Amino acid sequence: MTKGSQTIGMIGVGLMGHGIALNIAKSGRKLLFLDHSGNQDTADLVALGGEPVATCAEIARRSEAVVICVTGTPQVEDVLFREDGLLKGMSQGMIIIDCSTALPASTIEIAQTVAAAGGHFLDAPMTRTPKEAAEGRLNLIVGGDRALFDACLPLFESFAENITYGGGSGAGHTLKLIHNYVSLGFSAVLSEAAKTANLSNVSPEKLVEVLETGAGAGPILQRFKPFLKDHNTEAFTFAIANAAKDMGYFTAMADDLDAPVKVAASVQHLYQDLVEGDHGHRYLPEVIDLIG
Repeated sequence: MTKGSQTIGMIGVGLMGHGIALNIAKSGRKLLFLDHSGNQDTADLVALGGEPVATCAEIARRSEAVVICVTGTPQVEDVLFREDGLLKGMSQGMIIIDCSTALPASTIEIAQTVAAAGGHFLDAPMTRTPKEAAEGRLNLIVGGDRALFDACLPLFESFAENITYGGGSGAGHTLKLIHNYVSLGFSAVLSEAAKTANLSNVSPEKLVEVLETGAGAGPILQRFKPFLKDHNTEAFTFAIANAAKDMGYFTAMADDLDAPVKVAASVQHLYQDLVEGDHGHRYLPEVIDLIG
């Protein structure tokens, strides 16, 4: 999928989706995006030739490929199947790429439905943060037909740095949920450890120094580090509500596989309790202050 005169649709121009849309527009492709109240400021997209469109069906009618970046499975299903959804406007051969975090079981059914309607579907969830999204340096984990993956690589390369082919339909979302469990699990452990350090009068600087030079080193510590030292959340703007949602997806997937979930269930309960305490809008590093 070389850029040329290619038209790409974008549904979900939020914290992560905005970066994807921006880099697609910068790549020289024609960008259409769904006009939605949840979008970030789209003035920069319009300045690059991006065009707001009223419905998903219209985006489908005018695009060769459509990228979805919404909250989760219910939103993905709504975008596809509602009365003015993508399937209503999809032409033969159109490609749908889902960059959301979603349940693999739903993803497999969606891929089959899209194929039966004459289209193509890839699940391509992402990792990293809005900063890397804006820089065009996301990580993508892709599931679906290998030949289709290869054909879409030029498009992926316009907004992603590391691109992994995971296997057939649902493999991308499966690997993403496993990845997020590791990330969110370590975030929960680090939050409890940091709270204990605070209560023990251990300075944040000493805590970071010990962890950085030992087994606690890694990307999650680096994202928590500005908050540990200065209560700055900008390095990890991932909402606790999204953490609870992703952990719920992971435990649901694990239950379907009869996989063990003792630790995962504890992590899920931690985040879900904070959501029920009206803290879902807070960012992940703030769990340190909220945990009790």
